Amino acid sequence: MTQKAKEKALNLVIVESPAKAKTIEKFLGKDFLVKSSYGHIRDLAKKDFGVDVSNNYQPQYVISSDKKDVVKELISLVQQSETVWLASDEDREGEAIAWHLYEVLGLTPAQTKRIVFHEITKEAILKAIKNPRPIDINLVDAQQARRVLDRLVGFELSPVLWKKVKPSLSAGRVQSVAVRLLVEREREINAFNADSAFRVVARFFVTDEDGKKHELRAELNHRFKTEEEAFQFLTHCKNGQFTVEQVTRKPFTKSPAAPFTTSTLQQEASRKLGFSVGQTMSVAQRLYEAGKITYMRTDSVNLADTAVSAAVQKIKSDMGEKYVQTRQFKTKSKGAQEAHEAIRPTYIDKDSVSGTAAEQKLYDLIYKRTLASQMSDARIERTNVNITVSGSTYKFHASGEVILFDGFLKMYIESSDVEKEDEEAPGFLPPLKEQDVLGLMAMEARERWTQKPPRYSEAALVRKLEEQGIGRPSTYAPTISTIQQRGYVVKEDRPGNPRKYRLVQLEGGEVKKSVKTENAGAERSKLFPTDIGMVVNDFLVKYFPNIVDYEFTAKVEKEFDQIAVGDVQWTKAIDQFYQPFHNQVEETLEKSERNTGERVLGTDPKTGKPVIVRIGRYGPMAQLGDTEAEDEKPAFASLTREQSIETITLEEALKLFELPRDLGLYEEKKVVVGIGRFGPYVRHDGKFASLKKGVDDPMEISLQRAIELIEEKRERDNKKIIKSFEEEPDLQILNGRWGPYIGYKGKNFKIPKEKDAEKLTLEECLKLVEDGGKKAPATKKATTKKKTTASGKNTTASKSTKAKKSAAKK
Repeated sequence: MTQKAKEKALNLVIVESPAKAKTIEKFLGKDFLVKSSYGHIRDLAKKDFGVDVSNNYQPQYVISSDKKDVVKELISLVQQSETVWLASDEDREGEAIAWHLYEVLGLTPAQTKRIVFHEITKEAILKAIKNPRPIDINLVDAQQARRVLDRLVGFELSPVLWKKVKPSLSAGRVQSVAVRLLVEREREINAFNADSAFRVVARFFVTDEDGKKHELRAELNHRFKTEEEAFQFLTHCKNGQFTVEQVTRKPFTKSPAAPFTTSTLQQEASRKLGFSVGQTMSVAQRLYEAGKITYMRTDSVNLADTAVSAAVQKIKSDMGEKYVQTRQFKTKSKGAQEAHEAIRPTYIDKDSVSGTAAEQKLYDLIYKRTLASQMSDARIERTNVNITVSGSTYKFHASGEVILFDGFLKMYIESSDVEKEDEEAPGFLPPLKEQDVLGLMAMEARERWTQKPPRYSEAALVRKLEEQGIGRPSTYAPTISTIQQRGYVVKEDRPGNPRKYRLVQLEGGEVKKSVKTENAGAERSKLFPTDIGMVVNDFLVKYFPNIVDYEFTAKVEKEFDQIAVGDVQWTKAIDQFYQPFHNQVEETLEKSERNTGERVLGTDPKTGKPVIVRIGRYGPMAQLGDTEAEDEKPAFASLTREQSIETITLEEALKLFELPRDLGLYEEKKVVVGIGRFGPYVRHDGKFASLKKGVDDPMEISLQRAIELIEEKRERDNKKIIKSFEEEPDLQILNGRWGPYIGYKGKNFKIPKEKDAEKLTLEECLKLVEDGGKKAPATKKATTKKKTTASGKNTTASKSTKAKKSAAKK
């Protein structure tokens, strides 16, 4: 073999991520070099849509600026390689990455092999190498269709929002539907009227044959509408007799949940671990790339036969034969695009892995859920007890459960995010038989309210989107992230508000009434639509009803699925959507009115001027006076974070015009509280300190509390400033997230690691500022390392459509 032939014998494997490359490299021999593309190497151009609408919607791709060095290196390696193995993920996005690499790197069908695997193990990789396939152009087209359609919708709809609602807004096809779900739920909650009733709970005791007392908790089968009715019933029970009327025992079986899909993993990780949807996917990605779990974007609940066999062996060795019960679950989701396997450990005999705490927790969840799916049903006996009250038609009811055989519960119990009224889980009941007379320990009738519809958590929103057929496994996390980044939705905790409730108690033979206070309406990690999110939603519902229609959006998803299997031509599908949509855009720009969510609250009793709330340039605001009045300009005030233009009252709005208000003097300088673009603040000596959300009310904050906030801000600022110079007050050496840096006239400059920030002189700082300005591009290049070269549009070794099809068929 010649030297030149030896050089061309290299096998180049290209994956999306460095972590994945590192793991795969372990399994392949010295004849293989594994490199990463760092995800997509190119995307639609931002200029002119990036889509040639007049030329059958042809995408205009450009290499991403941060990928030019990566592309340059890969082109060089391709020239030295005999075979190039495209090993990106097995879903549509991964197929598109493989196709883009094929196009940009100037590959030919003869030298290119596409391989896929859903787990990163030696067996799976070697099997994939033995069974390469062509690039699936249908999957590529499905991904292109989604990308092009979303680009067209975003680029055409956003300017409409700029002109008709507020500058700098944006819209998206799936994201707008997700926002609509949240807005509709918020309005359900706002319109909800809670009814109260009195719930009666009693604690009884029964004495066994040995004279030992056992406690029993039971609830009345009726709720009283008024306090008086509850009082009368408890008074009647003072001298009542309580008898066990009926004891029924009913055995039942409970089966385990299916192994994880993308959405069920996101939901369970949220409930059990408190992970956000994005965090779950990030951690799962790391586990997959390290070869610890199978592919994490899937809507299949199927397990491979080898995985089931491994699970059976593990269950037998750890718990015994009686805990084994194999099953194959069926995927409920229609149009599942990644119908391979559920998410499971790659090696089921491993009950734990190394890694970060988050990785270990998520792996443990996946491991237990997988094993539990192949374990025996749990056998449970539920006991129900009815207790009569002498002289009354009402009865108390108690229930309890006894686990006869734990089965899969030994390994895993599925959680739920359904909010329940302060109920205790069914526990053990004392030994009881019919006609047993019970002693009364205490009884209470507590005022309870009907519960409003729950707000969505991230996981609950994923479940709802999936139920509606909107989105696919790869879209849930970016959709939820996007609507928060755009400011249409906020994810936060809300502390709730004090609520008085009435209580009637029977204890020690005496019935008494009282009023107590509880915290009601507290929320943890829930999604709340913002005012701007609501206004944008209303505009879209009015003028673009199909874009935010649930069924229409689900229908588009099904068309993507049809494109993926070759039943629909992607450009025809785009054309059917785009033409009527484009006409809607033109018509809306011409005929629609500006929509700021304006709401007239009433008239200021002092001045007689109208009070209005609406979306302003910097967000929700109140306006006092008429903009068209010639004699006097209106006054404006920002709403607080807790206020909404939909629910704020006239009185609350008028209070806003009392701001900013003087709190007094501190260090002989005024302390002022107000509301600005970024929320409520305290201003002192030209500096601002933010009020703490959920703690400080700008209408009620005291001077003492304001001083505390001022001092806290000073302490933070002092820790941030490493060094300052009297002769150059615009220059400071500051402590940042990535270490010390120089701040000078609104710009930041890096300090080399070898230099001691505390010892720098003013002259040295100014030299670094000067050098930093000149060498900025080089610094950036150094930090990106292997991130790209090879510029330009879709000209770098691009293929014709005919050549593309040839690659797929080869």
